Amino acid sequence: MKSESQYIDLYRQAGEMIARHSAPAMNAVRDAAFGDFQRLGFPSQKVERYKYTDIQQLFAPDYGLNLNRLDIPVNPYDAFRCDVPNLSTSLYFVVNDMFYDRLMPKSLLPEGVVVQSLCKYAQQRPDFVAKYYARLADTKEDAVTALNTMLAQDGLLVYVPRGVNVDRAIQIINILRADVELMVNRRVLIVIEDGADAKLLFCDHAADDRAFLTTQVIETYLGENASLELYCLEETHYKNTRVSNLYIEQQANSRLCHHLITLHNGTTRNRTDLVFKGEGAECSLNGCVIADRTQHVDNNTLIDHQAAHCTSNELYKYVLDEQATGAFAGKVLVRPGAQKTVSQERNQNLCATREARMYTQPMLEIYADDVKCSHGSTVGQLNDAALFYMRQRGIPLHEAKLLLQLAFANEVIDQITLTPLRDRLHYLVEKRFRGELSKCEGCKLCK
Repeated sequence: MKSESQYIDLYRQAGEMIARHSAPAMNAVRDAAFGDFQRLGFPSQKVERYKYTDIQQLFAPDYGLNLNRLDIPVNPYDAFRCDVPNLSTSLYFVVNDMFYDRLMPKSLLPEGVVVQSLCKYAQQRPDFVAKYYARLADTKEDAVTALNTMLAQDGLLVYVPRGVNVDRAIQIINILRADVELMVNRRVLIVIEDGADAKLLFCDHAADDRAFLTTQVIETYLGENASLELYCLEETHYKNTRVSNLYIEQQANSRLCHHLITLHNGTTRNRTDLVFKGEGAECSLNGCVIADRTQHVDNNTLIDHQAAHCTSNELYKYVLDEQATGAFAGKVLVRPGAQKTVSQERNQNLCATREARMYTQPMLEIYADDVKCSHGSTVGQLNDAALFYMRQRGIPLHEAKLLLQLAFANEVIDQITLTPLRDRLHYLVEKRFRGELSKCEGCKLCK
């Protein structure tokens, strides 16, 4: 029996319950997504964009789902103390796939900025949500997106109106909490209107030593001259499986910086699809992966240059130890008419053992003749000459390896403009390499 059969049966049996605990704007596309999922089925590894991760195997186990929206016994504001020192943020929580609104923080956001439950906002302003929801995330093309769309009942909405500058970073803590093995279907909608500016920090944590399967779909819209810094940090555990699809649309002269950091995980598959719709837009995609044991991290990106005079820069770095597996497939597509495109794509990887495996596939597809595009990848081990040089000066072998790994990873970390977050990540990455970071320091949930 194929992995998708249980989800098809589930929707047929519980479709009315799913819709009853959601909003009309989300329900309006649910049946169509179900039809697309039935047609597509989970992709096999013969599908180009999924060749490095066995999606069918990930979704084969029978996980529980909280479709009836039962109460989750946790107060994250009391339990969670994992803040970044000296970084002042507006802090919000998503418990599994539900926005936590029982005890909302005192609002420090500018007037008009909304950080709220997607379901509740869709009930208050259905026309606004219907305008954006499930438009970028095409259920006809991707089975995981279709599955998430047919099962998601709530999530997060971040809305920044035209011309508003949000100086204070908005921090979202995604907490996985359950007494049984659980599947979570999280949805995020981000709308940054013309001339607006915001910084978002997403942190993923697991509160229980259970097996979790998370599907996540994030739709991000940047208007003309809008600016967004988007930080995503994963610190869960080896029993966690995460399949996340991020869709981004940029209008003219917009700017995006996306930083994706994987410090602790089990199996992670991140997909990023970005499209330039207007001239003069810029994006920077940066990723840092640290994995050991049998952890698996697969990052798949597509940057679609549909407009002229746009710039994209991409840098992903992996440090793999023990039997860890990494994969990176990045494609830059330059459409006809997208002249004056500037694009640089780099993937650099360090395998600390002979058992670690890295698969890399940078790609360029260009249909314009006046462009500057480059791409490349490297896979190697620690430099023996550098290790010898350091050991000759009295540095122990273990410490010498640590220093080289830190220097390798820091090129990505140093791209972060939020100084307190950058300093904190330098600290966490060093602890990770030393094997000291088994859980997020200061978080009472994991104790």
